[in-house]
This record gives sequence, C-alpha cells and structure tokens, in this order.
Amino acid sequence: MHKAVALNLHCQYIMYNKQKEDNSLLDLVLKGGRILTGSETPWFAGDVGIQGGRIVGIGKIEAPARRTIDLGGLVACPGFIDMHSHSDLDISINPRAVNKLLQGITTEVTGNCGLSPRPENRVSNYDRGIAPRQTLGDFYDKLEVGGLLTNLAPLVGHGAIRAAVMGYETRKPQAGELKEMKALLEEALVGGAFGFSTGLIYAPGSYAKLDELIELAGVLRKYNGLYASHIRGESGTLASSVEEAIEIGRRARIKVQISHHKACGSRNWGLVNESLKLIEDAREEGIDVTCDQYPYTAGSTTLRTCIPPWAHEGGIFQMLERLRTPEQKEQIRRDIEEGSERDNIIRDVGWVNIALASVQLDENKPLEGMSLADIAELRCTDPFTTLFDLLIEEAGQGTIILFEQCEDDLRTVMRHQTVMFGTDGSSLSPRSPAGKPHPRNYGAYPRILGKYVREEKVLTPEEAVRKMTSFPAQKLGLVDRGFLLQGYCADIVVFDPDAIQDKATYEDPHQLPDGIEYVIVNGVIAVERGEPTEAAPGCVLRLH
Repeated sequence: MHKAVALNLHCQYIMYNKQKEDNSLLDLVLKGGRILTGSETPWFAGDVGIQGGRIVGIGKIEAPARRTIDLGGLVACPGFIDMHSHSDLDISINPRAVNKLLQGITTEVTGNCGLSPRPENRVSNYDRGIAPRQTLGDFYDKLEVGGLLTNLAPLVGHGAIRAAVMGYETRKPQAGELKEMKALLEEALVGGAFGFSTGLIYAPGSYAKLDELIELAGVLRKYNGLYASHIRGESGTLASSVEEAIEIGRRARIKVQISHHKACGSRNWGLVNESLKLIEDAREEGIDVTCDQYPYTAGSTTLRTCIPPWAHEGGIFQMLERLRTPEQKEQIRRDIEEGSERDNIIRDVGWVNIALASVQLDENKPLEGMSLADIAELRCTDPFTTLFDLLIEEAGQGTIILFEQCEDDLRTVMRHQTVMFGTDGSSLSPRSPAGKPHPRNYGAYPRILGKYVREEKVLTPEEAVRKMTSFPAQKLGLVDRGFLLQGYCADIVVFDPDAIQDKATYEDPHQLPDGIEYVIVNGVIAVERGEPTEAAPGCVLRLH
C-alpha cells in the first residue's frame, strides 16, 4: 500500500481548512455524497473539494467554490480503471467515442493481448522511407494533442514487437533479432509504457517459446513494468498456461497480470478453482500475480482465430492463400476436427455457440448476430466451408462472439481477492454503430454494480469499487490515482446505486448504460447528468 494511502485511510474525514486568500476559491465541490474512497472501508457521508485537478478535501467542506453540485446521497468514488482495454486500436477512428467514459471509466490500460499500434511491422510504409518510424511514445503524443476523453496508460505488445523484427515466422529469434526486440521494448518503456503484453493464442505471439518471453520480460525489471498476458490457453490447457505466466514472473522477477481470466468450454468449467489456487500459491512464494475479468459469460475475438496457429505463418495474405489451396484447406479442416494438445475454439465451444459479430462487406451484414451453424444452414453448406468462405470474403477480417463460460465460474473468479476488472473492449460510438460487438464495450462496469453488487450481492459496493479503482492503480504503479484522498488526481465517478445498470445486449449492443450521473477526469467534468460534455480532459499517463 502507498505510504500516503496508509496514512490517510485511518481517517474517514479529511477537513479542508478555508484560506482567506483569493486563491482559496475551489474549482468544484461535490456536496452530500456517499463517499467510497476506493478502499474496503465503509462509505460515509461527505463532500469532495477539487482545485487545480486535485482533490483538496474530503469531509465537511465549507470553503467557497466556483461551482457546487449537490449529490443528494449519490455515491462518489474514484474513477474506474479499465485494466484491459483495446481502445488504442481504433481511438484514431473514434476519438470522441463515449462508450468507456459513460461507464464511469476515467483511465484505460491499452496495448493488451500483445496488440499495440507501435512498433510498426518491418514491411510497413514507415520502413519503406515514406515517413519516419514512429515510436509508441510518438503515437500517444499525437493522440494527446488531438484530445482524449479518458486517460490512457499504454502497454507495448509482444506481437507488434515480434512482427516488427521477424514478421510472421514460426521460428525462434536469432540472437540479433532477440537483441532488436529487447531494444524496441526498452524504447517503449523509456517512452513511458507501463509494461509489456503478450497474446499467446494470436500469431505471431503464439510462435514464441518460454525462453524468448522470459528474456524479453527481464527488460521490465529495472522499470518495474508489468507483464500482462493473454495466456496460451483458456480451455483444457488453462492450468499449464497459468503456470507458464507464473514461471515468466518467477524467472524474470517481475509482476504478472493474467488477462480476462476464465475457463472456456463446458468440459472445462470448474478449472478456475485450480488456476486460482496456482495464483495463490505463486503469491505465497513471493510472485506478484493477479488477474482481471469482464463480467460476461461470452468472450470475443477475431474470426481468423478459429484457424490453427500454423496456418497464420507469413500473415493474413498467406493464410488466405492456404484457404484457397485445396490440400492445405483440407489440412486445416483436419486439424480443427481432430484437435490437438492446444486449445481449439471449435472443439471447445462448438459451431452453435460462435456468433458472427462484425463483418466489412455489406452483403454479409445480415449475417451479423447469427451463429456459424445457422449461417452454414442458411448457405446450405457445412460449417467448415462457411468459416473458410467468410474468411476469404472478408479478407481475413471479421469478429466473433463465443458463448463459452458459466455463471458459477464467473462468480468464483469475481469474488477472488486477486481479481480486478476490465472491459476487453474498444473505443466505439453509438452514433455510428457498426456490427454487433460484445456488449462489454458499453456495459461492463455498470453491469458489475447493477447485476453483481445490487441484485445478486456477489460483491459489496466497497469490494467492487476497490477492484475497479485502487487495486488496478496499485498494480500499475499509479501513485496518485485510484483513491479519493487529499492530494490525489480528481478522477471521480458519481453514480446512483439504485439505478445503475447495463443496457447493452448481444442482440442490441450499442446502448449506453443507466445510472452514471457525473464523471470527472483530471478535475474537469466530462459527464454531467448522464450526458457527455464537450470537454476532452484525458491525458496519456506514463510510468516514469
């Protein structure tokens, strides 16, 4: 626990002493709220004073302010931290997308699952001399200049680094290539990245062996960076995949975050009890291992992830060429049908539980929301042919939703002391809806507070808010966010505990939630009475 937190949590009230000078006028006072500080201490009635983007007082505040908002008993708590976001992949397209902000999210951890916008692939235009190569820091600097609704805390993706140096080759890196990858990782860390992420089911990250990951993760040590992993398997190989992540933490001597922890496929339900025990044992050993979760029993990924990893070698264009070659297409089909030691989406989930979420071609838009089994029936063909044809038609693009988990597992993970929350969602806009993306993009945090706190009482409000705020802040090393405490940045959410609820569904996902009344980012009101303002007060956070 941070020293400032340890000192302040002994007091429920922090009194703000009114000064007589002109600069004593506060920017904003939130009056009469139920204060949740971000710790697990009970709520208390009080006010919050804000000046210069910082919290200057909590308790009974009598100082004059430029503006005072009467909360009337609404809950005020720290701004929510989305520990697992993919908004960086499309925030340039949707820079004013409000789907995260209107969930109460004030900070997003981007660059997850080995996916980040920099460094560029070595065959990109940047490396052909058309423009100078941009670093990850350059990318985020430009985003910040354009205006951000939320704060961003970037990770750099292993998949992006490996592709930049080796392309989509399945082999081990040569010594010089590994040195180059380490240099790119360090460049991102020096630029302020909070750590390094892997996506070990996605090419080219899936081609990496343990030694490569340990060597790269070791670069994090002197920066106290985070290793966040979409582990190698979340179905039958869940336990061994968690063990691999722990081994990386053990041998590299770094902190580990296991992304969107779950067990996929009915035959694997219950395995989370084993995987959570592995995490507990690792923590007893002194390894800082935690995980995150989104509050839905369905997941989402790309359509091409249904194809075995070997078929992705060389990139999307070579994958599509294999699907056009009868012999190789038949080999892909056999590999999916027969399975392997690796997890297998089709085998574990089944065609009927895989729904097409988004496509690019207008003629395929009516298929969005349908299962691959239903699409195959509609097209009068078998599901394998349907999958291969869709990939070719969509040039390897398209996303899917997989109905793969059970509620008992979800609640087990949610209650666990090592678990925090994330959306696993992107920057989307209900004003220009596209496809039928996972409802987590719009409703994850209100769903936790509405369904799992108020209705089902899986968590207390204090437990849930801690998992959304101070817990991820401490894991990241954010020393002045995640708590409502004097001197901390004024990232604040005000919500109605009786009304907060997600509205997005799988059938109609582009719906904003109810119950988020105010969102304040860096001391600036970004949401007022449930509506976004014109402000863009977010910034790019950096670890150093």
